[in-house]
Amino acid sequence: MSIVQGLANLTTAFGLSTSAGLNAYIPLLVVAVLARYTDLITLRQPWDALTSGWVIGVLVLLLLIEVLVDKIPAVDSVNDGVQTVVRPVAGAILFAASSNVISDVHPVLALICGLLLAGGVHAVKTTTRPVVTGLTGGAGNALVSTTEDLLAAFTSLLAVLVPVLLIVLLILCVLIIGWWLWQRSRVRGAS
Repeated sequence: MSIVQGLANLTTAFGLSTSAGLNAYIPLLVVAVLARYTDLITLRQPWDALTSGWVIGVLVLLLLIEVLVDKIPAVDSVNDGVQTVVRPVAGAILFAASSNVISDVHPVLALICGLLLAGGVHAVKTTTRPVVTGLTGGAGNALVSTTEDLLAAFTSLLAVLVPVLLIVLLILCVLIIGWWLWQRSRVRGAS
């Protein structure tokens, strides 16, 4: 395997796990559907269980519940409490399932990486959502939740379809945030 292919596979694993921190079911469903109906993803045992029609059906049902519940103020906080277990586990499964093409990554390390990535994103989401609710009186919850869902879907698809583009986008995001922080510190320093 070439270095570029290895990096692309690793980016896929990172992208899927990270998006699971926003919504556990979107990246799981993306992987399950693409593995079942295309040649874009090949899952080895035991991860090939995701391609079962029953599993896909359950993922669709759980996604519908998650999408609806996450739009309702106060109920979304309860949902985030439940998802504190689900999202990191989904991230661990996705990292391990998608990194099985990288022979140098030990399965336990892959599970831990996915757990930490999804758990970290989930922790940020869980701590910021009450702030959004408080600042907007709950009116901003649906918009923020929809944005998170779209970002999870976009990241999941990019991670699978164009992982090199995802690397470029991540680098651009880091540079933009760095530039913004630098500008902000300059303005504060000038005051």
